[in-house]
Amino acid sequence: MAFLSDTLGRVKPSATIAVTNKARELKAAGKDVIGLGAGEPDFDTPQNIKDAAKRAIDDGKTKYTAVDGIPELKQAICDKFARENGLTYTPDQISVGTGGKQILYNALMATLNPGDEVIIPAPYWVSYPDMVLLAGGTPVTVPCGIETNFKLTPEALDGAITPRTKWLIFNSPSNPTGAGYTRDELKALTDVLMRHPHVWIMSDDMYEHLVFDDFEFTTPAQIEPGLYDRTLTCNGVSKAYAMTGWRIGYAGGPKALIKAMATLQSQSTSNPCSIAQYAAVEALNGPQEFLTEFRAAFQRRRNLVVDMLNAAPGITCPRPEGAFYVYPDISGCIGKTSAGGTRITDDEAFATALLEEEGVAVVFGAAFGMSPNFRVSYATSDAVLTEACTRIQRFCAGLA
Repeated sequence: MAFLSDTLGRVKPSATIAVTNKARELKAAGKDVIGLGAGEPDFDTPQNIKDAAKRAIDDGKTKYTAVDGIPELKQAICDKFARENGLTYTPDQISVGTGGKQILYNALMATLNPGDEVIIPAPYWVSYPDMVLLAGGTPVTVPCGIETNFKLTPEALDGAITPRTKWLIFNSPSNPTGAGYTRDELKALTDVLMRHPHVWIMSDDMYEHLVFDDFEFTTPAQIEPGLYDRTLTCNGVSKAYAMTGWRIGYAGGPKALIKAMATLQSQSTSNPCSIAQYAAVEALNGPQEFLTEFRAAFQRRRNLVVDMLNAAPGITCPRPEGAFYVYPDISGCIGKTSAGGTRITDDEAFATALLEEEGVAVVFGAAFGMSPNFRVSYATSDAVLTEACTRIQRFCAGLA
């Protein structure tokens, strides 16, 4: 339409949200659909966190707050960074936003000028490139294929940096692959960044607590203190604490950047929900034992899904270190025809036919910048995952 801005034309709707909505519509129409598109834990928010929110309501804590977070939450975040990441921040180095997405968006909007480049390893979370485009920057995607377990190598990072590079967006464990960087792998990347002092690092640590086996989570500024002054360490309560709908994200970083982000937020949404902020205080300060239970369930589900998908003809599925996603390769399915007569020309055709013929909703790989793949979110019950993977096996077995 003529009155819409040119900026809007540079971006597209979130593919993950679109798939989730499509699955809901089909279910509402009476179709037997299993949705594996949503990046959302199926666990309920722990009771102590819900109780804290109720107390906040009863205590009348329902008014406007400081634009970028109440003092109690900023202090809880400082304590969390010190306790779990060995990072020292003061409250004026902390930003609280309406979900992790707003934190990333604010930082990009506050820093990018036309011509500025942002390095984004692919596969990537679908929103990264579009947020860069909305902020007027140029996304520079760096392919990280299955041969490197979907991880950015030092050589690839070094080759992508130019004088125009302003940010590297780093995500470990990753959405969509679940790939986590070991301490040594991350140190090799930070060594490269130390040679390029004009490049800032946006570390998206949202899946920090969802790691498996003996994997040890680390974050860039923790590995290389020399990067502290040009790192924005981003996180939130959505995934680990099963609080996706509460919409609280946060970050620690240099004071000047945090202040700029607050200025931007003051003219857009203003403060995050006051009640959700008090709930987040309890999430960070309260008992953490349930995280062990969550991790054990996700690890069991990961193993189930990886084993069943690798038994499907034409699929290769790596075993990731964290998050609650797998990102199987479907090279062996491309060029074939489904039992329903659909030619599998690419991963989008695969996902469409899988939904139409077997009622399983997944997100096709092109949405994440790497094909031919698809993403499965295993943040649902073992029984549902078993049925979904059985349908995927049947679909692949029917390809000819």
